[in-house]
Amino acid sequence: MEIIKTYFAELLKLSNEMSPYLLLGFLFAGLLHVYIKQEKITKYLGGKNLKSAINAALIGVPLPLCSCGVIPTGVSLSKNGASKGASVSFLISTPQTGVDSILVTYSMLGLPFAILRPIVAFVSGIFGGAVTNAFDKENVEEEKKEIKFENTISEKSPKFKRFLNYAFVEFLQDISKWLIIGLAIAALISIILPDNFFTTYINSPILSMLIILVASIPLYVCATGSVPIAAVLLMKGLSPGAALVFLMAGPATNAATITVIGKSMGKRTLYTYLASIILGSLFFGIIIDYVLPSGLFTNFINHTNHNHNSFLPEWFSLSSTIILGLLIINGYLRKYFFKEKQITNNNFNMETLKLSVSGMTCNHCKMTVEKNVSKLGKFESVIANPVTNTLEIQGENINLKTIEETIEQLGYKYNGVISK
Repeated sequence: MEIIKTYFAELLKLSNEMSPYLLLGFLFAGLLHVYIKQEKITKYLGGKNLKSAINAALIGVPLPLCSCGVIPTGVSLSKNGASKGASVSFLISTPQTGVDSILVTYSMLGLPFAILRPIVAFVSGIFGGAVTNAFDKENVEEEKKEIKFENTISEKSPKFKRFLNYAFVEFLQDISKWLIIGLAIAALISIILPDNFFTTYINSPILSMLIILVASIPLYVCATGSVPIAAVLLMKGLSPGAALVFLMAGPATNAATITVIGKSMGKRTLYTYLASIILGSLFFGIIIDYVLPSGLFTNFINHTNHNHNSFLPEWFSLSSTIILGLLIINGYLRKYFFKEKQITNNNFNMETLKLSVSGMTCNHCKMTVEKNVSKLGKFESVIANPVTNTLEIQGENINLKTIEETIEQLGYKYNGVISK
C-alpha cells in the first residue's frame, strides 16, 4: 500500500510540473492551427534543393504534431507536390518538438534543453531532407496540387471557437493517451530505479546513448510525453546526451512510421530518414556529453529535484493539473460516448457505403482521410472514425478502386466494404 501511495504522489508531482506549461502550449497550438494558413505551405516545399528542406524544417519545428499525426501530413505533402527531401525534413523535424513540448521541456529540463531541442530537430530535418533530395532520382512534378488541412469545426465558425476546439478538444485528444502513458512510466521509473542507477551500472555515456537509441526507435512516445521520462532518467544518473537521444529518437520514430515511410516513399527514403535521426541524435548527444559543460544540463534537474515547483505557486500548478484532467476526461467522453452524427440518406439516388480503414489513430488522421477522399467524387458526406476504423461515404458514382489507392497512398490500410 505504501508503494502505491508513493507512486501516486510522484505522479501528481510530475503532473503539477507539466500542466501549467502544457495548457499554455495548447493555446499556442490552437493559434498556429487557426491563424496560419497551412494550405499554403506546399508552395515552399516543391524544389529539389536545400531551400525546400530548410522551409520544411522551419514549418515543422513549431507544429504540434506527434509522429502518428505527422505521417499522413508528410505523405500527403509528398503526394501533392512537395519534394521527397522536403517531406522527409518535415517528417523528421515535426514530431521531435512543437510549441507545447518546448514549453514543457523548459518547465522540467531547463532553458538549455528547451533551446537545444528545436535546434536539433531543425538541423536533423535539414540534413535528412538534403540527403534525400541529393539521392532522389525521380523528377519533381511540374504541377503542384494543393492540399488543405481543415478543422472538424466548420471554417465558417468564428475563429475563436475553432481555436478553442482544436487546442482543448482535438489536439488534446490526440496526445492525451500518450501523455498519460508517459507520465505513468516516468512515475514508475522514479520509484523503482535507485538514485544514480546509470552512473553506478552504466557509466559510459556512449553505451547509454546506444542502449537508449535501440530502445527508442521502434517504440512510440510523443514529444511532450517523452519529457517527464527524460527528466526522471536524468535524476537517476543518465547522461544529458543520452537523454537528448531519447528526446529525439523516441518521438520521431516508431514501428508504424517506419512501415508507412518505407511503403509510401520507398526504402531509400526510409534508410535516409532513419540514418538522419540516428546520426543526428548521436552527434548532438556526444557534443552535450563531451564538449559542453555537463552542469549546463544537470544543474536545473538537481535544483528542481530538491526545490520542487520553485517557479510557480503550488496552488496554481495543482489547479492547472485539475483543469488538464477535466479537459482530458471531456475528450474521452466526446470520443467514446458522444455519438458522432451519422450519414442520413435523404437522397435515394445516392449510394451509401461503410468501409473498413485501419491505421487512423487521431483527429488529424480523420481530417486527412476525409479531405482527400472528398476530392474523389460528388460526395454528400464523408465521415472517418478512428475509434471504429471505419469510413462512411454517401454520394454518386463511388469508385472503390480510386478510394482504395488514395487511402493506401496516405499510409492507411483499406480493408474492404463492411456494408452498403
